[in-house]
This record gives sequence, C-alpha cells and structure tokens, in this order.
Amino acid sequence: MAPFIEHASQSRDLRSLPSYVPPLPRLTPEFKPPDDAIDRYEVVVAGGGPAGLMLQLLLARYGLSDNSLLCVDLKPSSLKAGQADGIQPRTLEVFKTLGISDEIEKDAFHMWELAFWNASDDPSKTIERQLIMPEAPVATRFPYTATLHQGRIERIMETDLLRYSARGVMRNTKLVSLKFDESSDAEFPILAELETDGVRRALRTKHLVGADGAHSVVREQIGLQLEGQSLDHIWGVVDLPVDTDFPDIRRRTAVHSPAGSVMIIPRERTNTGEYLTRLYVQVPEAASPEGTGTDADSKEDAKGRRSSVTLEGILKQVQDALHPYYIRPKRDDAIDWWAAYQIGQRICPEAVVNDSQGVGRIFIVGDACHTHSPKAGQGMNVSMMDSYNLAWKLAYHINGLTPTAQQDTSSSCDSDPSPLLRTYHTERHKNAQDLIDFDRQLSSGWSAKVDTVESKSDFSHEEFVSMIKAGSGFTTGCGVEYDENLAVERSGFNAGTRSPVAGGDYLSGILRPGRRLLNVKMKRFADGDQRDIHDDLPSTGRFRIVSLLSTDLLDPEGCSAAALNAITGMTRKFPPSLIGQIVIYPHVEGEVEWTNLPPCVKDQAEMSFYNGYELDDTYRIYGVDPGHGALVVVRPDGYVGVVAGLRDVERIERYLGRNIAARTL
Repeated sequence: MAPFIEHASQSRDLRSLPSYVPPLPRLTPEFKPPDDAIDRYEVVVAGGGPAGLMLQLLLARYGLSDNSLLCVDLKPSSLKAGQADGIQPRTLEVFKTLGISDEIEKDAFHMWELAFWNASDDPSKTIERQLIMPEAPVATRFPYTATLHQGRIERIMETDLLRYSARGVMRNTKLVSLKFDESSDAEFPILAELETDGVRRALRTKHLVGADGAHSVVREQIGLQLEGQSLDHIWGVVDLPVDTDFPDIRRRTAVHSPAGSVMIIPRERTNTGEYLTRLYVQVPEAASPEGTGTDADSKEDAKGRRSSVTLEGILKQVQDALHPYYIRPKRDDAIDWWAAYQIGQRICPEAVVNDSQGVGRIFIVGDACHTHSPKAGQGMNVSMMDSYNLAWKLAYHINGLTPTAQQDTSSSCDSDPSPLLRTYHTERHKNAQDLIDFDRQLSSGWSAKVDTVESKSDFSHEEFVSMIKAGSGFTTGCGVEYDENLAVERSGFNAGTRSPVAGGDYLSGILRPGRRLLNVKMKRFADGDQRDIHDDLPSTGRFRIVSLLSTDLLDPEGCSAAALNAITGMTRKFPPSLIGQIVIYPHVEGEVEWTNLPPCVKDQAEMSFYNGYELDDTYRIYGVDPGHGALVVVRPDGYVGVVAGLRDVERIERYLGRNIAARTL
C-alpha cells in the first residue's frame, strides 16, 4: 500500500524552472519577421561593449526576442585586457536591481578611501600624505567604487543575456553602412549592411543604436561629429602587480609630486592570487611643444607623441614621482597591459536622428556620443547609464505602451509622435555635457603643478581636493539630475497644494523629481523581513507608485485610506502589470493589522507593505512629514518622476497618462 497519495497541479513545474524577468505587456501586434529576401528587425545594436550589452540585455529582458533584436560586434569575444575597470556606486545599484551584482560584490576590489599626496616642504620626504577621505562621500547602498576588468563585467552581462537570447551577441560582425530608405519600406526605414567573417548581407530595421565607440561607424554614416578639443597632455597607463613600499598602494591615490602626477587605482586579485594595480602617469616629455591644447595640434602629431611613449618610460616616471618610495613590477613578466593616450573632451550635439515623421530611429550611446579622459572613472559607467535610460523608453515605444500624439492632448506631445523617446537626448545630452565640463576641469587639475616646491601658482592642493569633493555626486553617479521634461514633473505646486517634501539635501535622499530614489532599509509587515527598497525596484521596465502614508492610516475615512483606494482604481486604467505599488507607513497610534487596513493593501501590496521607521527613518531621509505623507512615482530606471500629496492622486494619474498608454479593454 502506498504510504501516501499525491495530487499535484502542473503549475508546480514553474517552481523548478529558471526565474526570468516577466516581459512587458505589448499593445502592438506580436513581431513576426516578414517572409522576405531581406532580414528585418525591430532594433539593431551596433557594438557589443558595455553600452551595447546593457541595451541588449535590457531589451531582451523586456521581451524582445532574437527575431526582433540583433546586436553585432566586431570582436570575437568580450574584452581580454585593458580599458575600463571602475564600477561606480550608482552603477552597482543598477547591477543589483538587475540581479547580476553578486560576482562584482564578491570578487571586485572595493575602494573605500581616497588618499591625497602632495609635495613636502621637507626635501628629504619629497612627497607626503595630506588627506584621506571617503571614496564615495554620498548616501548610497554601495559606499565604494569597485574595480574589476571590463571584460569580466561584459561576461557577467552576457551570461545573463543568454538566459533570454539563444544567439546573444553576433560576434565577428561589423556594421559597414546604413542609410534611411523610407520610400521602399516606411515601417523598416533603416537599410544597413553587415559583414560577418568577410561575408556581407543587407537588413532592415525599425531602430538602430550606435554603441560602437569613439570611432563610431553609425555616427559617421548619419553625418554627425564629435565636437570639442584635445588637450596637449599625454598620459600613460599600465596594469601590473607591483612590489612597493608606498603605503597607500591599496587606496585610490592622487599623487602630485615635483616630478609629475600619478593616479593609483588598486585592482582585483587575479587567478594567480596577485592583486593588480593600475597606474596613470603624466608623461611630460610627450606634451605638445606649443602646448596650445587645440585642434591645431594635428592627429598626426598627437599620434606621433603617443607612439614615443614607452613602457620603460612610464615605469620610470612613476618611480620618479613616488620617490623616495620604490615601486617596480613584481617580476619580469608582470605587465598585464599598458597604453598611452591623449586627454580630450568631445561631445556629439545630437544623440537621436528622426525619420521624416519625427519618430526617433537612430540613437547613439556611450563613447559614440561623448569621449573624455578616464580620470573620473566615468566612461564605462556613463555609457551603460545611457543605455539604461534609453532601453525602457525604446521598449515602451515598440510595444505601443506610450500615448500617441492623438491620445495625449498635452501641448508637449501634440506634434511629436514619440515624445518619450525624445527625452533620451534631453536627459542624457545634458549629463554628457556635465561630464565633459567636469572632466576638463579635473584633467587640468591633474596635469597642473599643485603646490609643488618648484611652483605654487598653478593649482592649490585645497582647490584640487575641493574639486574632487564637489564632484563626488557626479562621479559616483548618485547626484545625476534630469531637468523637467515629459518624464520629470517638478513644477505645478501652488499655495494650496505645496510640495509634500521639505529640504534640499538631495544627495542625502530628499525626494526630488529627476533624481534617483535613494535606497532605504525597511521592515516588511507581512513577515518581518528587513528589505532594501531597491529590491522592490528591479529593472523589469515597470513604473512603481510609492505611497508614504500618513499617521491617519488606521482611520477608514482618513486621507491615507482614500489615497490607497484611489490609486488602486487608477492603476487599472493602464496596461496590466505595468505599475507596481510599494506602501510605507509611519509610527501610528494603535496596532496595525490587516483587519484595520483598507483591503486593497493586502490585495495589491501584501509583500511590499513596509514599516518605515523601525530600521531607517524613511520619512526623515526622504523629507516627508509623516503627518501629511506623500505619493511618489518611480520610473523604470529608478528615477523619481513626480511627487504629490496624498490628496493629489490626480497629479499622479496625469503624469502616468503622459507616459503610459491607456489600457485597451
């Protein structure tokens, strides 16, 4: 006789399958490539580096299949050596919301402190430490910069990508040419030619994204140029395990010495058990003789000066700058990678090209639209954040999740068939320009003599440190702010409906539309779990409404109950699963129980209903009076879109209505 009789549903199979991000709802017809002689896609991405991989990964997670989405890259594999290595706190926050940060958290080197060394008044010392400060002196879930080889970061993203895409990145393939050809096919107006292993083929696509670096074929083919100038400073960079008695070799360190400037970046441990160090050093003999710092310094001259830089010269310059400390490779074959480069800051005035109907068709991201020095550790980070900003907007447009000009009667959208797509350039171009401006200032500060024994006129040590501190919000990525636009609503409050947020210390978490929502730790009501709010903001392409309830929570006729009921009804007007809810409550008089809460709380937010005061003081951090509460819409990329009072659910609905198409019944 059987010991027990089992009855089970086939749905239990879901428990043993891999967990995937649910695709976005689609209001447009499912994409089925036409049976034609030429391949057609909805999106083609040129470039499989960090920016291209981030975009492809997100679009695939949002539901675009291999039939719809193609990413090509000339390289046969992910990067093997050199290039970017720093992952800033905001990028780490994003990786966490993607669920791919564990390996980086575990294996990357964490830079917690930044040391400043300067020329010493004591000739026997030559240089001495002036200051140690936090690497990330801002409020963030990750108060450090992680260093890990770019190739490994690419591999982490590509591994996750292969859960959603059987093809992944199409390697050994380059984009040869592209052009608009609306007359032949208005739905797929971009005609492109690819070459794979020497074989060429044509294809058509609705949208094309250039993530193909500073020498972008996409940018060149559409007639755009990077504008700016190159400075006359030539720097060398080398990765290696070092033998040294310099005391701050495992801190990020800025050294200004009479012999020149050095930046030390501690790196991760290799498979041999050794820790890498990256050394940036200014090479004074490679500077332009004229020192004009303009484009009159020709490409040929710059190339010649870079080619004159040698590994031996870089290592000698480092040794001279760190004197009297010694520094040398651990062994003869220790050099992992080295290069010489010229500092320059350039930006493309346009990042989007529209078709004849005004629809955004071609986009450029990352180094294709902005280049700069590596001093601020921003290249890979800003490039990936370009894609993070673009991906959800492009997916919404393709899936028909944004209102058309006819649906939206607001003046900003009347003549624009893709208003949400337009905000990509609005938001990221300003961020890129801010990066260029900061990098120009930082590069000049690095290359200037800073209070050396020989000169005290160029740049004071205090000015240099102040510049680093002032730029910390930008360099960490945590202080990025988008101006008001379709997806950022900041104005509109009047004397009768004041902003429910008080304070202006936005880096510390005060809510502000256009800035990211700061992570806070809260206690979940249902099970007592101590959760980070960012864990309830996964990168799935969804909007979230965060309801910070007031102290009248237990009053069934109170403002909190009315707001919760109104929000639940309002979200049903939009496509299903596109808007999630997070509900937070302050300290109240009386016992909070499911039975004395509006039923919609348990129905809509059972596992996202939080105590907002026992762990972090959420209301104080966000600048919200618990006596009044607030409503916050968080965009799919984690940025605050709008803030309203508990009584102003209509403001939330108007904002969402401008960005999300109404539900079709």
